[in-house]
Amino acid sequence: MKYVGMHSLMRRNNMLSMVLLVGFPVILLGALWLFLAAINYFSHSSGYDEYGYSQNFLDTEELSYSFMSVAPWVLVGVAIWFVIAYFANTSMIRHATRAMPLARRDNPRVYNIVENLTMACGMPMPQVNVVDDPQLNAFASGINEKTYTVTVTTGLLDRLNDDELAGVIGHELTHIRNKDTRLLITSIVFVGIISAVMTILVRLIWNTFLWGGGNRRSSNGKNSGVSIIVVMIIGLVCAAIAYFFTLLTRFAISRKREFMADAGGAELCGNPLALASALRKISGNPGLENVGRDDIAQMYIIHPHALSGKGIGNFFSRMFSTHPDTAERIRLLEQY
Repeated sequence: MKYVGMHSLMRRNNMLSMVLLVGFPVILLGALWLFLAAINYFSHSSGYDEYGYSQNFLDTEELSYSFMSVAPWVLVGVAIWFVIAYFANTSMIRHATRAMPLARRDNPRVYNIVENLTMACGMPMPQVNVVDDPQLNAFASGINEKTYTVTVTTGLLDRLNDDELAGVIGHELTHIRNKDTRLLITSIVFVGIISAVMTILVRLIWNTFLWGGGNRRSSNGKNSGVSIIVVMIIGLVCAAIAYFFTLLTRFAISRKREFMADAGGAELCGNPLALASALRKISGNPGLENVGRDDIAQMYIIHPHALSGKGIGNFFSRMFSTHPDTAERIRLLEQY
């Protein structure tokens, strides 16, 4: 793996965060323009050809007016949605994983390990959360010093010794130092907006089929099923845009971040073999599968679903996975 300095990685992640912040509105406005253009085209007709088909056309002046009237409201709505989700991400993740805050008196062992590692690398002490799960996993989250959090499972605390636990926590602290968590939270919020829009769109298509199809006919005798086809085409276009954005997000969240976090964790704990041993244990029994949120699973030290499955489906899953192969991570740590 090509060496990348920590400051270079920080700049890269900050740049990618800005790309996502700028790119998402552009993609959204592009989808809005296509939607309005399709509606505009199919609502304007200059008559019928010799076969009885409507000759539609695009009224560019009306399209421009519609777009300029609607676009600001869409951007304001998405901006409000993003701000709420962005700054409420900590409570949302905690609620989804059922994590509870951990104080020093609750578990001095874990708290002292986190405190010692943060002092060693000169970073503020993050919040420490624990999930009551007998399986093993951990992740870091947050967008700033007030919200940075390291979350571990009870299974992880029970199964790992102090050196292994220090390696895992060092890995998660490196994610925070490299600004990986901020990039992940940004992508999670945007993908969440896309998912919500897609859900609404699917419901509209379903309702159109259920109530709008029927045998009703328009004034020119043509079946209103044409309108349903138009809605379906618009839905497919939006789905393609959403799929493209999801792939773009996955590529932006490079798998190198996990290798860099492994290197940082090994350096912090001073024992690469301990982190390798911890990854081996976690891969045998990865926890937090019951959360059922793949966006949150992107933050786990090992993605539970990336470990199982064979064949072409698993091949593509690995190709677009945000986590590298665990065996390769262990091999590199053992050669550190």
